[in-house]
Amino acid sequence: MKYITEKGKEIPIRTEADIIVVGGGPSGITAAQAAAEDGLKVILIENRSFLGGNMTIGLPVLGFLGQKGNQIIKGLPQQFIDRLAAQDAASEHRPCPLHMSITLVEPEAVKNTALEMLLESGVDVLLYTYFVDAVVENDRMKGIIIESKAGREAILAKTVIDCSGDADVAFRAGVPCEKGNEKGGMQPPTLMFCMGGVDTEKLRMSIANEHRTYLTDFIPAEYFGQNHQFIVVGLRDLMNKARNEGFTLNTERTIIITGLRKGEVWINMSSVHGVDGTKPEDLTYGEVKGREQIRDIQKYLIEYVPGFEKAFFTKMAPFLGIRETRRIVGKYVMTSEDVLGCRRFDDAIAVASYPLDLHHPHDGGCTLTWCGDCYDIPYASLVPQRIENLLVAGRAISTTHEAMSAIRVMAPCMAMGEAAGRAAKLAIRNGVLPSTLDVRLVQKELLEKGAYLNEEIALNRQTL
Repeated sequence: MKYITEKGKEIPIRTEADIIVVGGGPSGITAAQAAAEDGLKVILIENRSFLGGNMTIGLPVLGFLGQKGNQIIKGLPQQFIDRLAAQDAASEHRPCPLHMSITLVEPEAVKNTALEMLLESGVDVLLYTYFVDAVVENDRMKGIIIESKAGREAILAKTVIDCSGDADVAFRAGVPCEKGNEKGGMQPPTLMFCMGGVDTEKLRMSIANEHRTYLTDFIPAEYFGQNHQFIVVGLRDLMNKARNEGFTLNTERTIIITGLRKGEVWINMSSVHGVDGTKPEDLTYGEVKGREQIRDIQKYLIEYVPGFEKAFFTKMAPFLGIRETRRIVGKYVMTSEDVLGCRRFDDAIAVASYPLDLHHPHDGGCTLTWCGDCYDIPYASLVPQRIENLLVAGRAISTTHEAMSAIRVMAPCMAMGEAAGRAAKLAIRNGVLPSTLDVRLVQKELLEKGAYLNEEIALNRQTL
């Protein structure tokens, strides 16, 4: 590789804050809101023109309910859904035999509502702004470097919360990070797209009444008879028939998600393998191949799936849905054994129940494994090794490749964001590092603000 030498530059300090949140996706929204709750100066930066992250690409929010049907994500994430529901832009949390629960949201409403809620909370939001480097002195975060149309600037802060999804801040700061499985293989991304004109009643009743023809994965036919809005996962025989007749389909399963609007569905079926979401050339390749795959997917749906006879393409997601990139190595590395063993942690800051959901890095398959109940997410997995004054929330927390496949969905990520925001705030208010903060203070505040923690933690914190 060739290099050039950039002359030394003085970087202007744009402003200073108490807390910087990098990334305006599900975890970043709740982190910033929680951090700003009692008046600290909080800045959130986002490189897109809108907030919401993966909530804006047509996916339902998964994971609000546990495998026993109880609600396990509450607090600020639930407040966000309530705000959407008041606009008819979110459904109730619907039990799902495959995904535990699905909560349908309207992508455009997510963008508006997220921005409104953060501005109401006093968060300074900077859109169209890229994080490009970390300011670190003596292994402590001092701030970040940003790039925008205004050029290269610095923002200084007491604490930084990395909600980038890719551990961008942690990686640039020198935190040890990992990617993928033991061979470096990462779960493939999907380019979501939307179709209109779908007769969803015909689709659901075809599955309900002819389930041997339209067989779904783990979801019984009765589910479709009872739910007018739903998710379809399966139809493998139809896909095999289409392949035998010349169609190129890169996944094993048809995945259809009904929208909140009549006749609207979102399709989660493209799958581009070998993409590293931290490389622009790979992201470009993913966009190109994803769009190519969607041509055959649309034709397959219209020609083979009931209810799609008069369907038409309406819109593409604004970016690739990335399932996996970097993960930090933190004070504790969460494992698949923790998930499947329904492990409880003394430093729990969130409860999750979503199964291990591994989209295979090198083929179109997917493996799901359920634990039967819930498991805790420990605070120590949000705290990186080596660098102080930094917390990480979302899918980039400290886990193995397998465990990440369970905690990566949006409801747990929102819960982690709230916990990180409250921890950052409490560390500043108590004059300590986030890594040395007494996690019992975080747990106590989470419970007081309506979040859900396991019964043992909840009982113990009532005595504080």
